[in-house]
Amino acid sequence: MTESLRIALAQINPIVGDIAGNVALIRAARSRAAAQGADLVVFGELCVCGYPPEDLVQKGAFLDACRAGVDELAADTASGPAILIGAPWREAGQVHNAALLLDDGAVADVRLKRHLPNYGVFDEARLFVPGPLPRPIVFRGVRLGVLVCEDMWYADVADALARDGAEILVVPNGSPFEDDKPGMRLDHAAARVAATGLPLIYVNQVGGQDELVFDGGSFVVGGDGGLAASLPPWRAEIALTEWRRGAEGWDCSGPLAAPCGRLESLYLAMVVGLRDYVTKNRFPGIVLGLSGGIDSALAAAVAVDALGADRVHCVMMPSPYTSVDSLEDAAQVAALLGTRLDTVDIRPAMEAFTGMLAPLFGDAAPDTTEENLQSRARGLTLMALSNKFGPMVLSTGNKSEMSCGYATLYGDMCGGYAVLKDVYKTTVFAVSDWRNHHRPQGVLGPEGRVMPERVLTKPPTAELRPNQTDQDSLPPYEVLDGILHCLIEGEMSVAETCGKGYDEDVVRRVWRMLDRAEYKRRQAPPGVKITARSFGKERRYPITNAFTPR
Repeated sequence: MTESLRIALAQINPIVGDIAGNVALIRAARSRAAAQGADLVVFGELCVCGYPPEDLVQKGAFLDACRAGVDELAADTASGPAILIGAPWREAGQVHNAALLLDDGAVADVRLKRHLPNYGVFDEARLFVPGPLPRPIVFRGVRLGVLVCEDMWYADVADALARDGAEILVVPNGSPFEDDKPGMRLDHAAARVAATGLPLIYVNQVGGQDELVFDGGSFVVGGDGGLAASLPPWRAEIALTEWRRGAEGWDCSGPLAAPCGRLESLYLAMVVGLRDYVTKNRFPGIVLGLSGGIDSALAAAVAVDALGADRVHCVMMPSPYTSVDSLEDAAQVAALLGTRLDTVDIRPAMEAFTGMLAPLFGDAAPDTTEENLQSRARGLTLMALSNKFGPMVLSTGNKSEMSCGYATLYGDMCGGYAVLKDVYKTTVFAVSDWRNHHRPQGVLGPEGRVMPERVLTKPPTAELRPNQTDQDSLPPYEVLDGILHCLIEGEMSVAETCGKGYDEDVVRRVWRMLDRAEYKRRQAPPGVKITARSFGKERRYPITNAFTPR
């Protein structure tokens, strides 16, 4: 009877579609684990192809390439540690989300994901066929109960495995980050352990994939419900866990990483999401408009922490309405971050557009049209720099603005990625203040302040007309964000939202702005998912929408 096992948890950052690159990552991780004496190395869900592969799994050539990658890795296991990996898998003409045990030079066993998520950002039910309730995999005489990601969120799979004699539960994951998600994962793992009495290994991937970002945070929950091992969030890591058979079952010992606080996790989600979007898509860097306001200051700080100051190009684009404070604050942000800052005066563009359109505008009074021309002149300037020199334009709008349509199509909304897209304005302030006092591990930006205090304290303004502030057009952000959270994340009615203490007229006004801005959001760039309900594939409302709450 096997009395001990050494199981390595491999928290890696795959790239969707880069099967050769992912195979190389898996090999490198396995080599590190082998040097530590591992018997088995556990990887995340669909790590061979990257998660989520979306409609790539409908391509036969893609599935063939995944199978070839699996066969290469299987051959490696003729000696050394076995590996448990995830890959799309064809059986009897059907495609499954599978966990594969590779050992002794072959695919030793296969387990198919039972529960296919079809909510939020997930649409696996249209891509894969669910598998049956799994039986344990026997490895070195130990019965491992393998649950693939979502299978852990339901009781039936773990219960079936326990009834069939499983000794250790193993969960390969592709679980995207959102605010409060790490605690939810631990709660579900603890529930499975409490119900079965079995210890549980949870391995998650790390890194950004389009709008999703994965925080890692892999862990082991012992049979007693206590945390037996954990890996650091937000970075790739390999950790060895030691298992010993005891009188009450298997005991685990391993490293315990320090957890991240909430604001640090939100900030690192933006850093990792932007870093991987730029790097995996091979952009040389980013260019952004630096206005002197808090949104662009935070976006610039995230960009420098993600990519390094030498890959971030800031551009100040003043108009006649730009204040001296804004000019000074933008210059100081760039100086604190060590980035290049250029100035492009947009007044000539404003005059050119005004003169060009004068015959058509006639005697019509100036309004938001002229304001939007300023924003579009700035967008055109940034896109020209992007086209000429190659950096991606980074959009700086936040979730509060995007919710209400307080943004200009083809102006401040233009860009390749919107790093604050899912960050409410009140959170922008909180995270900016946090970064001014903390430098998280692994970032490339400076120690100390990244923006002057005045950026955090002055009233937000678009500076498109004299003495303008955001609150001329929007409720105070602390009110607006509370209402939006009820309407978006909570999917509450007007009445339910008013029940939280908000004025009905204000709630109805915000509801109307939220609905009417859907056509703008459809044209917005992607951005990292932070909240439980981000704009994009997770929240799908019709543009043509006549529903009005009574």
